[in-house]
Amino acid sequence: MQQTPGVGRSLFDGKRQRRHHGVRVVVTGQVGIDKKPFLDEVVRLAAANGHTIQLFNVGDRMYAEAPDISPGRILDLSRQRLTSLRRSVFKDVLASAEAGNNIIVNTHATFRWKHGLFHAYDHEQMARLDADLYITLVDNVDAIHERLTRSYRVRHTLKDILVWREEEIVVTEAMAEAVSGFGSAYVVARENTSVAAQSLYRLMFEQHRKRIYPSFPMTHVLKLPEIMAEIEHFRAALAEHFITFDPADLDEKRLLYDAGEADKRGEKTVNLKVNGRTFSISVQEILQIAQDIDAQIYARDFKLIEQSDMIVSYIPALPDGRPALSSGVERELQHAFESTKEVFVIWRADCEPSPFVTETATQVFRTLPELFAYFQRCNYIGDHQLRLD
Repeated sequence: MQQTPGVGRSLFDGKRQRRHHGVRVVVTGQVGIDKKPFLDEVVRLAAANGHTIQLFNVGDRMYAEAPDISPGRILDLSRQRLTSLRRSVFKDVLASAEAGNNIIVNTHATFRWKHGLFHAYDHEQMARLDADLYITLVDNVDAIHERLTRSYRVRHTLKDILVWREEEIVVTEAMAEAVSGFGSAYVVARENTSVAAQSLYRLMFEQHRKRIYPSFPMTHVLKLPEIMAEIEHFRAALAEHFITFDPADLDEKRLLYDAGEADKRGEKTVNLKVNGRTFSISVQEILQIAQDIDAQIYARDFKLIEQSDMIVSYIPALPDGRPALSSGVERELQHAFESTKEVFVIWRADCEPSPFVTETATQVFRTLPELFAYFQRCNYIGDHQLRLD
């Protein structure tokens, strides 16, 4: 039976009731992700909705406990002292959790630094925390590169950053499964801070909302502004009512496009505007990671589908009436189907969809309002919630 929003039990209500605790969340992400402003927004959003969250920025607390450490140099400490500092700070985290507070722990799963790769958590303390959610925050490789270049003395290549991001996701997922079981780990992109913060807030406090992967063509409709506007409206409508894991919130294909165009012009560097700053990156360094970017897009989008309840695919009509159906969208539909997710398609083209679409779809709709009317009948959203303008 479908549950009315606000009535159904969340994924971790049983655990919370048994232990009488608030929501416990661990948020990881590589150095340079700049998690604090994002998490401050989650705390603000929760407060606006009547929930208090205690945010533990583990790194800041470690610096506060060891004032002799120069800013930006904490990872240069010996492993022994680094571990000792982290364990000391984590005692406050555990005390707050045991007091029943809603908490977010801002930390890392791994460090890739001068003395190589090493894990950044204590399993015994993580087991005691027994968090409800484990979130790996990710961002575009050039955004990470800019922050690392500006704030740290260690030089990381783009390849280093991509590898580190994968390590952070994999180790966080392994930590989550070892402590809390399958299904407690999520990847969230922070580029669109307001939507990402809303998604984390809803994962914490509004788990009656369905988790959706929005699917749509990207590259070959970039020069069609009317279609791009349709897609933006579709994405915004889903984000308004659901928890969305949007693949466009991490956009590194544009980096490859910019580098490719610069290479054609015979230029050695490409100028990028990232984090409100303009800086240059070697064209060859970008082109050398093209295969890595494509591989991570493929794996990450499948991960986003797997952490969702359903996929909703928007197939716009091209100016000549044909469907703007990309091979990527078709592959996403197939993966969602094989993962036993609900699969919904909005088909805007004049022709009928092929069996490769209809055979994987739970249902096909002609318009976005038709889809939302169906969602209302299924009690995925209430009548008072519907806004498509």
